[in-house]
Amino acid sequence: MASTIKEKTKSKSSAKSRFSKETYITWFESMLLMRRFEEKAGQLYGQQKIKGFCHLYIGQEACVAGAVSALKEGDKYITAYRDHAHPIALGSDPKKIMAELFAKETGISKGKGGSMHMFDKEHHFYGGHGIVGGQVPLGAGIAFAEKYNKTDNLCICYMGDGAVRQGAFHEALNLAMTWKLPVIFVIENNGYAMGTSVKRTSNVTDLYTLGESYDMPAEPVDAMSVEAVHESVEKAAARARKGDGPSLLEFRTYRYKGHSMSDPAKYRTKDEVETYKQKDPIEQVKKTLLDKKYVTEADIEEIEKKVKDEVAECVKFAEESDYPNPEEAFRDVYAQDDYPYIKD
Repeated sequence: MASTIKEKTKSKSSAKSRFSKETYITWFESMLLMRRFEEKAGQLYGQQKIKGFCHLYIGQEACVAGAVSALKEGDKYITAYRDHAHPIALGSDPKKIMAELFAKETGISKGKGGSMHMFDKEHHFYGGHGIVGGQVPLGAGIAFAEKYNKTDNLCICYMGDGAVRQGAFHEALNLAMTWKLPVIFVIENNGYAMGTSVKRTSNVTDLYTLGESYDMPAEPVDAMSVEAVHESVEKAAARARKGDGPSLLEFRTYRYKGHSMSDPAKYRTKDEVETYKQKDPIEQVKKTLLDKKYVTEADIEEIEKKVKDEVAECVKFAEESDYPNPEEAFRDVYAQDDYPYIKD
């Protein structure tokens, strides 16, 4: 995209009307690019041009779009393996993200990470982590570094609803609260840990209440609404920057596709999926743009064409790029350039 959410958005006070025309247009363009990129990734996976694991973000776009607009340059982001959309929202080159899915040397992780291990230091995106819950203490650690270095930055740490069953989640929350770290823990609760519903895995289904064990401020958020996401993250960020420590946000969202490309999602009904599609975050923003006469239908069509063309460029770039040289497997592993690998 020509500009990022950060560059265009100006945070103001409260309520839906406080957001500007530019903010809504930026949200729409950014979320639409995420959606079309993921849809194309799904098609390419079916054509076996993308291999391995692939977890799509379709339906959850507001979770990242609203957060990026609420935070500032220098803030850090870390998430699990459903990670294609985060760098897109942060302004990473989507061509490099697509190339990474193709395992090409021009990929954002040089073709070494694939779908689950995106990384972009320039845009403060620290992964993309395949171990369930493994990124949670890392997020707390990044926040510790910001506090230690006396910056005004924070870390927002995303996880799925299944990750809260990991001990690392509770250890990280305990230390973050004890040390008053500038971190926002976000549970992207899409209702299912892989194919198992939250109701079948825990007596506690209001996941934000897990913060009470550590006296951590926590709240549920309608994450099908980009405005609600922005406002909740904005409030948590203000708390973190004041030195009051972490917050726990439960983003109540939904994924329209299965857990991964290998999941047919037979554990839920079509009616359930359609119910959530009625609250689609992109369609909500589109409706607001049209209702407020910020744009015309022709403007919407122009944006849609622009996004479609951009995704096509991503695919062309990925297909025309080369695979990494085999020697690349020995680079970026250790800080020591001449590490004595045994290669025989």
